[in-house]
Amino acid sequence: MSRAARAAAHSKEGAAIETGVVADLTHEAEGVVRAGDLSPDGPGGKTVFVAGALPGERITFRRRSFHKSHDEAELIEVIEPSPDRVAPRCAHFGVCGGCALQHLAPDAQLAAKQKELATNLERIGDVSPEKWLPPLLGPHWGYRRRARLSSRYVTKKGRSLVGFREKQGKYVADVSRCEVLAEPVGALVGTLAELLTSMERRASIPQVEVALSDGERALVFRVLDPLGESDLDRLREFESAQGLRILLQPGGLHTIAPLTPGPLDLHYRLDAFDLKLDFGPTDFVQVNAAINQSMVARAIELLELGPADRVLDLYCGLGNFTLPMARHAAQVTGIEGEAGLIERARANARSNGIANAEFHVGDLSQPPDRTLSWMRKGYDAVLLDPPRVGAREVLSAVAHLAPRRVVYISCHTGSLARDLGVLTHELGFRLRAAGVLDMFPHTTHVESVAVLDRG
Repeated sequence: MSRAARAAAHSKEGAAIETGVVADLTHEAEGVVRAGDLSPDGPGGKTVFVAGALPGERITFRRRSFHKSHDEAELIEVIEPSPDRVAPRCAHFGVCGGCALQHLAPDAQLAAKQKELATNLERIGDVSPEKWLPPLLGPHWGYRRRARLSSRYVTKKGRSLVGFREKQGKYVADVSRCEVLAEPVGALVGTLAELLTSMERRASIPQVEVALSDGERALVFRVLDPLGESDLDRLREFESAQGLRILLQPGGLHTIAPLTPGPLDLHYRLDAFDLKLDFGPTDFVQVNAAINQSMVARAIELLELGPADRVLDLYCGLGNFTLPMARHAAQVTGIEGEAGLIERARANARSNGIANAEFHVGDLSQPPDRTLSWMRKGYDAVLLDPPRVGAREVLSAVAHLAPRRVVYISCHTGSLARDLGVLTHELGFRLRAAGVLDMFPHTTHVESVAVLDRG
């Protein structure tokens, strides 16, 4: 039977089990089996992405969905496992979409992320650093101090589920604990589900946001309908028993209020800089506290700040980089689009006795107006820490300011590569160094840092 005839028969009878060798990983941590690495007695054809397979492994798989450029398949058996394959720590791995790489040894995860960074810099930005920085490493488990958990009451199961979404994103994963969430919440996921199951308005709580700090630990319950007194009593009992603070959010962010009256102490410390930064229950803060400490220190080291330097911090948030830099420079200016975070940054400056940092609200999704007061100043260094979309709109403004050095912190290698390409090929900067920050172990997210000099 010809290959075409075999393929037609398989399409009628259901996909056949095929054999192949995994050549690479996709960004979504799927094993890539290329057409040339398929068993010759199979249907052949397109490249196949196989969830759960690792590079170097010989596997069997069954195609489940078909696309123009590739097919997707389920893993049937690992015939020859990779030496980097490890047993996942989480009982829910493979179903929960929170982690994708627990079956890959931590050193190999890091190598894959470094490869992604290098590949995207070259492929998208046509750039390569003069030097590779050593990776920043932190804890592999229990590192997440911020998370947004979904909640859903499932009638067929007769109970509520709390957790991240399943890998396909449609349903809430049925989990009892989370190995990457910081304690005590990591061990309380199943208990949270039991709490919601017991409530009368259980179907009215679609989300629980986690905010853990060096002070108090808080959970923000999104509430679609008013809770009755019996439900409020259950929440108060849970709050007291677990030593957590519960907040309710019946509407927009401005409606968030503590279940139990009283001030809320959410803060984290940057001990190397003698700083205590307060934040709100839904404010953006870096997820991994240990890596954040190291990342801030590395950024300041790479900027090579002197006591006379003036620094611009774009996308400054609540002052995570701005205030530590103010300990080492003459003047630091922070710009952020969210007014609430700017107010938080100013308050953090005051509470830490920092007088040489100023903050301005600025829309950085558009090229900055060069008549703005902060654009008319001179800066020796610029720090960029944009969201996933990158910093494309501010790059020309950065070049206009002509700093001697730029440090770029990125949470998306694709947008970083694009922006570095613009800075080096169009705006006169040199890419001196780049490296990976292991902010999100066991996930495919890659945090990185790049250093550029003018001319």
